[in-house]
Amino acid sequence: MIDIQVNDIVKSFEVGHNVLNGITFQVDQGERVGLLGRNGAGKTTLFRILTGELEADEGSVSIPHGRRVGLISQIPVYPEGYTVENVLRSAFSRLDYLREEMRALEQRMAAGESDPALLKRYGALGEKFEVFGGYDMDVAVNKIANGLSISQEMRSQLFDSLSGGEKTRVNLGRLILEDTDILLLDEPTNHLDLHATEWLEEYIRGFSGTVVTISHDRYFLDRTVTRVIEILDGKAEFYSGNYSFYAVEKERRYQERMKQYQKEQAKIAQLEKAAEQLRLWAFQGMDKTYRRAISMEKRIERMRTTARPTKARKMDARFSTAEFHGDEVLGIRNVAKSYGEKHLFQGITLKVEGGERIALIGDNGTGKSTLIKMIVGEIYPDDGRIRTGPQVKEAYLPQIVHFDHPDWNLVENVMAAKRGISAQSARNRLAAYDFQGEDVLKPVSVLSGGEQSRLRLCMLMDDEINFLILDEPTNHLDIDSREWIEEAVEAYDGTLLFVSHDRYFINRFATRIWELSGGTVTDYPMGFAQYRQMKAQEEAEKQEVPKPVKEKTVTERPSRGNKVQQAARRQLTICERDIAKAEAQLTDLDAEMEAAACDYEKLQQLSAQRESAQRDLDALYERWEALSLEAGE
Repeated sequence: MIDIQVNDIVKSFEVGHNVLNGITFQVDQGERVGLLGRNGAGKTTLFRILTGELEADEGSVSIPHGRRVGLISQIPVYPEGYTVENVLRSAFSRLDYLREEMRALEQRMAAGESDPALLKRYGALGEKFEVFGGYDMDVAVNKIANGLSISQEMRSQLFDSLSGGEKTRVNLGRLILEDTDILLLDEPTNHLDLHATEWLEEYIRGFSGTVVTISHDRYFLDRTVTRVIEILDGKAEFYSGNYSFYAVEKERRYQERMKQYQKEQAKIAQLEKAAEQLRLWAFQGMDKTYRRAISMEKRIERMRTTARPTKARKMDARFSTAEFHGDEVLGIRNVAKSYGEKHLFQGITLKVEGGERIALIGDNGTGKSTLIKMIVGEIYPDDGRIRTGPQVKEAYLPQIVHFDHPDWNLVENVMAAKRGISAQSARNRLAAYDFQGEDVLKPVSVLSGGEQSRLRLCMLMDDEINFLILDEPTNHLDIDSREWIEEAVEAYDGTLLFVSHDRYFINRFATRIWELSGGTVTDYPMGFAQYRQMKAQEEAEKQEVPKPVKEKTVTERPSRGNKVQQAARRQLTICERDIAKAEAQLTDLDAEMEAAACDYEKLQQLSAQRESAQRDLDALYERWEALSLEAGE
């Protein structure tokens, strides 16, 4: 049975530019579909059309009658004075009329009425109330609230007093409690901590209905979706698998299209040469060859309709690393912080050495961002002290980016941050970060959260630094932008401290884990995968009957990973980027040589350039192999 049928949907917000340009697809009942595409591709617009919030300019959407659709990106306006508990229980509003009628019947029976029809009606209502989960309401609310880290304290708070992220979390809980048939999730993990994200993954896997999710969380997509629909240039591309399958298959399709395109170009060059010869013979008096030449040229024009396959242009920028001479980058001594009666943490003592890569993790509300802000000096601890080394040059990307001049455009903001830079140089810098054309003249205030983070990175990356601090750096970024910042971090040689709920990002970079929980930080001198194994083992041991164990001896924290391997991996990332550039240069030279086939002198020059470029590429391949061995890959 088909749950969602989309036929030739067209939607535009500007004349001449269709966000959705004839998109067509269907989703069958019970499917788990990931909707992918770059920021601005039209994913959220499509969701709003599916729920009826927006009207399509052309085309139609069909959802079977009676199938209930729930969308997480919508946060409804609730009556004034509604608490979080009221919002969660509003999911059972369809049971209110049943409960009221049952109470009225109970009062009549208590007054002495014994009409058989009355008893029969009460029995039918009670059965319906049970089927809809009325008697299990409290259990269901508690289960969902615990899974999404909605504490008892938060449940008594006014809904309007919550932050945007907390409202999203509560609304997700209400939507799940409603037990809709079709679940539309728009970036559901953006405001969830690791615990809540993993709980949501388990819920989706056991959900009996249909799920369509927009997400840039690669782990989440791998664990929840079985099919991918990518919106590309307003159309739909289909992939029968999870995100990992999509990533491999997308590259395979690109290579196949490129191979087919190059084959067609070679055939066109061959036909052009033949047509030119036929025209020459016709000029020399062989009239019959003229018509053959015309026919061949028409065939060439029909073949020219195939466009060269393209990839999204990768941003090419990296952090400038300043040298660090010393042992201690950061020292934290007996630090405590409270807000009124709420004690975030106390007695925290930690030390960071040069070159370490530390992930600060923990549930929402434990104080991760507060600790980061104390490290960068934005707020002060109530007790203890925080000190950075004398040669430390830090750069900080906050979770919520603020600009001194939000009404200024992008060029003006870059010029203000980099004194002495010209407008053209500012434009060139912005182009390297994928801000092009008229976009650079927009006020900063109209940019999305992801675009603002990208602009702040553009303003940071020119400074020479040796201590990089990132607070949720991948939030609101699409997958292409996430991969770009990951490459930049990979090639960065300095010390890294970051807060993230992106498991892919943590697993790739963390060599040390700081877990903030229960008002203190537990230091795990290991990568994320090893940390997860240790936590799973601890959880399993809690479930077992306690056994006497041999007392563990306290040992010093092991030294940070294999430094040679880590350096090799960073150099490997840079080498791969250089190889991609060299391959692109060779492709361009091949195209120029084809175009200059009749110009002998130019062809000789291009041939010499190509030989030199090929030698450089061969040397890069050799370097890549050596670095791969060093990196243990």
